[in-house]
Amino acid sequence: MADKIPAGLGALFVILATLFGSGAGAVLQAASDTTPSASSECTPDGSPTGTVPDLTAEQLTNAAVIVAVGKKQGVPPQGWIIAVATALQESGLRNLIYGDRDSLGLFQQRPSQGWGTPAQITTPAYAAAAFYQRLATTPGWQQMSVTDAAQAVQHSGFPGTYAKHEQRARAIVVALVGVRCQPAPTGGSSGRSCDAIQAPNPAALAAINYACGQRGLPYLWGGNGPQDHGFDCSGLTTAAYRAARITLPRTADAQYRTGPQLPATTPLLPGDLVFYGTVAHVHHVGLYLGGSTMIDAPDEGQVVQIQPYRHSGDDYLGATRPAR
Repeated sequence: MADKIPAGLGALFVILATLFGSGAGAVLQAASDTTPSASSECTPDGSPTGTVPDLTAEQLTNAAVIVAVGKKQGVPPQGWIIAVATALQESGLRNLIYGDRDSLGLFQQRPSQGWGTPAQITTPAYAAAAFYQRLATTPGWQQMSVTDAAQAVQHSGFPGTYAKHEQRARAIVVALVGVRCQPAPTGGSSGRSCDAIQAPNPAALAAINYACGQRGLPYLWGGNGPQDHGFDCSGLTTAAYRAARITLPRTADAQYRTGPQLPATTPLLPGDLVFYGTVAHVHHVGLYLGGSTMIDAPDEGQVVQIQPYRHSGDDYLGATRPAR
């Protein structure tokens, strides 16, 4: 096919080196194994170690092309995550030459719907660029959940199916280019977003990624996650740190007492837990994201969301740092 991205990993390395710099070496290292490990840790300078979650060389190549095209087009990292999650749902990150009706390629785009010719759609770089172009025309896509943004582009007959791929898509992007994988002394986040959060260590990163993937789930007293169709505040933080292989007690009060508690003068880092109430009775907990924001399951009638961790008249008590 004309203008197709070279299939060889050597050629892929040249493409990624041009777009990503020295971090492309991590991609090539991971691509040498058809079943890379599921970890995604950071080196001291903040670059990823090169492991990718359960991808074959074909899937890795396609994911890397999707991210590379997004970076070249100036799409922010959240867009890369949306695109990878979409391709995971539509094709399993495989460049399919078949699909429902005339659907083809990574995103199962349809020539009859104006996405391009069959040759174009089955060219991964073209398909990714076409996806990003339609994403860019979606008003407010950067404020949408991953599944809503993907659905706005894809118009799938099964809306909501993209959500289950968000956490894995985030891990893939982190492993490829180190997004949100840079150690930082103070941490930071821009606005009420899960984008560009600088986690201080891999455990905090894993907890944040998990919690961010739960946005939109309803508050449910005693809820422990998607299997219960919702979370309460400590259910969310327990599950987030379980994803980071750190075991926390189940209630906000017990989590506060488990610590380690931070002195009031210690700057908060993304991944810290922030608590509300009194020493005698802690009634709420959230996961700090940086930029004076947290993600939490607030109360009845609300959903898992990002919001400021302090407000006038609150009963903020203090913070702990489970990820050290």
